Amino acid sequence: MSNSVTTESHPGTLIVRFNRPEIRNPLSLDVLAELEQILDSIWVLPKLIFTGSGGVFASGADLREIAALSHEEAPEFARRGQALMDGIAALRVLTIASIEGPCFGGALDLALACDRRIAAPDARFCHPGTGLGIITGWGGTQRLPRLVGECATLEMLFTAEPIDATDAKRIGLIDEIATDPLAAAIKF
Repeated sequence: MSNSVTTESHPGTLIVRFNRPEIRNPLSLDVLAELEQILDSIWVLPKLIFTGSGGVFASGADLREIAALSHEEAPEFARRGQALMDGIAALRVLTIASIEGPCFGGALDLALACDRRIAAPDARFCHPGTGLGIITGWGGTQRLPRLVGECATLEMLFTAEPIDATDAKRIGLIDEIATDPLAAAIKF
C-alpha cells in the first residue's frame, strides 16, 4: 500500500484514510486500486470508515489523469469507479464517510455510496464537473437524487457551487454535523 491511502484498525472498525492533503487527497488510479484491494480483503467487520487528512476529505478523481485518458480509455475509467462505488454500497458492513473540508466530485460519489455521512462544520460538498465540462461518472447522478431529491440534485449539478455542512444536513445529504466526525463515526 502506498502513502496515498492508509488504514488503521480499532475494535470492530477499519479506518481508511486518504493521505495526500497537500494535493487535496485525489482519488487517483493508484488510490482506486488500493480501495479495490481493501474491499476485496474485508470479510467480517462491523464498520468501515472512510476519512481524509489535513482537513480535506478528498477532491475526487485526479483531473490530470482524466485529461490523459484516451477516448477509448475513458469509459473503462468510469466503469471502474462505478464498480468501486457499487462495491462500497453493497458491503454487508456499516460504511461511514467521516468528512472534513472539501468532498468534491468522485469523493462525493464515494460518500454517497456509504450508509452514513458525518461531517465537520467546515465540510463542503460539490459536484464541480459542469463547470469543467464533465459530469461525475461514478454513480453520483443516481445516488444523489435518491438521497436529497430532484430539486436539490439539479441545483448541485447545474450550479457546481459548493454547499456547506449546514445546507448539506438540511437537504439530507449528511446525517450529522460533529466537531470531530471521525470520533463520532467510531462511536456510531
